Amino acid sequence: MSIWGPVRRKKSGSIFYRMFINGRWVSSSNNEFFEVRDPYDNSLVGMVPKATKKDADTAIKAAHKAIAKLSQLGIYKRIDIIEKMSNFVEKYKKDFVNTLVREAGKPVCYAEGEVNAVIERLKLVSQEARAMCGEFIPGDVCGVSGRVAVVVRQPVGVVLAISPFNYPFFISIAKIAPALVAGNAVVCKAASDDPISTLMFGRIAELAGLPKGSLNIITGSSREIGDFMTSHPLVNMISFTGSSAVGKHIASVAGMKKLHMELGGKGPAIVLEDADLVLAAKECVSGALKFSGQRCDALSRILVTESIADDFVRLVLKEVKKWKVGNPKNRKTLIGPLINESAIKKVEELVNDALSKGAKLLTGGKKKGLFYMPTILDYVNESMEIAWKETFGPVVTIMRVKNLEEALRIANKSEYGLDASVFTKDINKAWKIAMKLESGSVTINGHPAHGVGVFPFGGDKDSGMGREGIWESVREMTKLHTIVMNIGD
Repeated sequence: MSIWGPVRRKKSGSIFYRMFINGRWVSSSNNEFFEVRDPYDNSLVGMVPKATKKDADTAIKAAHKAIAKLSQLGIYKRIDIIEKMSNFVEKYKKDFVNTLVREAGKPVCYAEGEVNAVIERLKLVSQEARAMCGEFIPGDVCGVSGRVAVVVRQPVGVVLAISPFNYPFFISIAKIAPALVAGNAVVCKAASDDPISTLMFGRIAELAGLPKGSLNIITGSSREIGDFMTSHPLVNMISFTGSSAVGKHIASVAGMKKLHMELGGKGPAIVLEDADLVLAAKECVSGALKFSGQRCDALSRILVTESIADDFVRLVLKEVKKWKVGNPKNRKTLIGPLINESAIKKVEELVNDALSKGAKLLTGGKKKGLFYMPTILDYVNESMEIAWKETFGPVVTIMRVKNLEEALRIANKSEYGLDASVFTKDINKAWKIAMKLESGSVTINGHPAHGVGVFPFGGDKDSGMGREGIWESVREMTKLHTIVMNIGD
């Protein structure tokens, strides 16, 4: 018998999924569902519950009640449970990969990478637990004699985790695992376009022995339940990954809650005269096209100095031709479909706007179904929307600049500040540029890649608040508790 029996059932030729609330597998309280379709061929992947405010309230109250159980477990037991989750995901890796390929239209090579990252992130939870260590502060180091303090880290309480469509499985787990190891209970609102892999993880948590109510996974329309959840008085923290516009809205309704947000990006890559152009072209193309550009850390503005621009563009054109478009199930496919009609319409509008204002189309610029062909736009300038707006599509955007000063001005002019790259053989120059770039992370001679979070990352400006990573995520999901003792002179 399949382990997924509690998660789904077959009825009238379709597969109906259930949510995971308070340790039970349930449909929505009004028994409504919505369709999840394969972006590649529009086939029905499954019917998923459309949660109501009543369902959301039940999940949040269950999480609030479970906090005491998690505290009683102790940190070592929590680590043990999460490591078991890693083992179960590894055991059923094929099921998760196949699900991601279908629900997200994700090429199998990327789907495997995402599941491997989940397995690794869960294995690293014992290292994350170190971030729970506090500190001892003797008062006399600052002239306060007779007093000492112990500062400990405590869980914040109920964490509402809201996941995006582009890495629906990994980003959910990158929020859930550190929250749990810190002793928080979690309500995860899975991405509406591709929620099934996250729902399946609820079964993994159940098998691993997580206490009832500690993890709740719900699905549905953010428009209908989003504000209710983000303003709920029992939610203590919101961890959100998504657009800057939605992030700002959440902040406006959340009230006095701790917020942790990774929002939009418009990553610039500065390519200088002394760069290794072969390496720069390869990395910039990969940074722009990976997962069809549907990444907040995508390189979506390549600022290349005019003296080398022609040579660089020839290399970029050569690289883009290597990116095969096709069926996500094909192991050689690197470019799959975009997630939905709205996404492809946005890319098309941005490209057309650039062309109408003088950009030069070198390849691509066409769509077929939900596929947008890998596209290179040269001679992009500051008057074009694609120079400033998130693209979230497979477009290599090249802006020719006179010098480094102009490149820095354009790079920092953006309202976003998530990731950036610099390509130069001069490490001293690279360091100085990296210190001037207004972004949370700068990668030298490579494209941004957050991976499992070994290096801290997060956004400045409209790209978010807080940092994520193996240790940073746990710190974000705890609060400091200071105990001062008067021990006398």
